[in-house]
Amino acid sequence: MKYIITNANIINEGRIFRGSVIIENNLINEVIESSMYGTASKINSSNAHIIDAGGKYLFPGIIDDHVHFREPGLTHKADIYTESKAAVAGGVTSFMDMPNTIPNAITRDLLEEKFQLASKKSLVNYSFYIGATNNNIDELKKIDNSTVCGIKVFMGSSTGNMLVDDMNALKQIFSLSSSLIAVHCEDEKIIQENIEKYKAIYGENISVFLHPAIRSSEACFKSSSLAVELAVKHNTRLHLLHLSSADEINLLDNSLSPEKKKITAEVCVHHLWFTDKDYQKKGTLIKWNPAIKSSSDRNALWKALIDGRIDVIATDHAPHTLEEKNNIYLNAPSGGPLIQHSLTAMIEFYHQGKISLETIVHKMAHVPALCFGVEKRGFIRPGYYADLVLVDLDSPWKVDKSNILSKCGWSPFEGNTFKSRVTHTFVNGQLVYNNEIFEESCKGMRLVFNRE
Repeated sequence: MKYIITNANIINEGRIFRGSVIIENNLINEVIESSMYGTASKINSSNAHIIDAGGKYLFPGIIDDHVHFREPGLTHKADIYTESKAAVAGGVTSFMDMPNTIPNAITRDLLEEKFQLASKKSLVNYSFYIGATNNNIDELKKIDNSTVCGIKVFMGSSTGNMLVDDMNALKQIFSLSSSLIAVHCEDEKIIQENIEKYKAIYGENISVFLHPAIRSSEACFKSSSLAVELAVKHNTRLHLLHLSSADEINLLDNSLSPEKKKITAEVCVHHLWFTDKDYQKKGTLIKWNPAIKSSSDRNALWKALIDGRIDVIATDHAPHTLEEKNNIYLNAPSGGPLIQHSLTAMIEFYHQGKISLETIVHKMAHVPALCFGVEKRGFIRPGYYADLVLVDLDSPWKVDKSNILSKCGWSPFEGNTFKSRVTHTFVNGQLVYNNEIFEESCKGMRLVFNRE
């Protein structure tokens, strides 16, 4: 179907301007500024479905480079269908999913099984990381970098027991210079020493308040420093995932544009939103790895995000059931759902004057596309896939169980009122989400990557 979105405030490439977008054959056919009407171009509305945006804001579809959709093997928590539905309602049109499923996606055959599942179930576009282990270097060497988003290395243990702790294996992995290496950085030795320290004091009744002391800034910095050292030595294309501490910012650079950097970094919404003071109210619901830390850490992350040392905003969307999360600290798994609310949460910061809409688009759409080399996505440009999101900036709504779409049925934002809402989401030129109505016959596409 041909669509024409009119009277939109289009946010793209550092500008906001009133105009229209013509969508045809899955692609953006034309972007027309209002001042061009009657001169450079005329809109031919024949056989087209017209959507009058009425001044709503048109974003390029959000690209989330860091999710855990739990399929296969952990589908009691989440699955590709439910979480892609939450994604599309939140304006996320492409995701990159992590390999710590059951079985772990550590071979090309297992990875392709996940791609096949997504082709049948995902309402949005998708890619999957292959997981590194201490002994699967031969598999990693054979991946097609044009069809796989990257290699995930757990340099700190988390859900899934995929810790890579053999230095020879790390050196081999980092020498794969043609591949993007995405790393979870926390030093396991420091973490285990901290756990034993607090067990000696509190036994099994360690408080969640101690999570940032156990998974400490020291543990993060030591591991991130090692990753950067290896990347520099081997000329690796390194992507540092979910930075959480002020110390790690010192490892980053903003002298180059994101697409020219060999080392890029990501921050997640929960590390920008919460601090360690929020454990009192939220408890294990905001237990993530790496831990949410102090307000000074959060302030440093914000500063680095705005000045360009941190490149990407993502979610680390990682659902668990409420029953699992309600365990004591040591038994409660880390992670939580975020993808449905990531864009509206960041727009809340716009309303507070902390970030511009242009910067939100840059960090959540443009830069993920540039960092990963995603083909024809992340921008509102003629010839690009029509992944587009309409947002009403003045339409308050409250997060509660009746409108949470993740399979786990809860959110750390529950009870929060957002000032803005997503009203329409296009994926590959198809209107998949329209004011809480889904077109589920439409399925996303496998992402393709252009990497020189």
